[in-house]
Amino acid sequence: MQVTVRSATAADATALGGLRWRRLAEERGYTGTDRDEFLRHFAGWVADHLSSHLPFLAEVDGAVVGMAWLMVADRVPTPAGRARRSGDVQSVYVVPELRDSGIGAELLAAVLAEAGKLDLEHVTVHSSERAVRFYQRVGFQHDRRWLRWQPV
Repeated sequence: MQVTVRSATAADATALGGLRWRRLAEERGYTGTDRDEFLRHFAGWVADHLSSHLPFLAEVDGAVVGMAWLMVADRVPTPAGRARRSGDVQSVYVVPELRDSGIGAELLAAVLAEAGKLDLEHVTVHSSERAVRFYQRVGFQHDRRWLRWQPV
């Protein structure tokens, strides 16, 4: 099995959107009939957000099998740190038949390598229960200072 992980571009938007659709169908049983419309919308969204949402694709023998995203946000500057940015890992997904084969780890390694190149102050992730140990294995830790608000 030849695994390739690479940065994705706007040209990969349909493949990325297909994985996003598949994830929703798998996890929530989505059976909508608007797949083509969603893929068009998703392609536009990708093109509009490439400066802040950096996609990565995993391929096995040329077939797209996984994705991960690094969202990069500018932070308020300080006198000592005028260019401050943080990141958030988003939408990590590997097709079910190839999970636990190391592809997710390769995707995450690419995301974190990019975070290092960008000199991000920190990187967060919102994880499913199943994936918490996966993220902990590469160094993510629970943080008592991280709070979340959601509208009721």
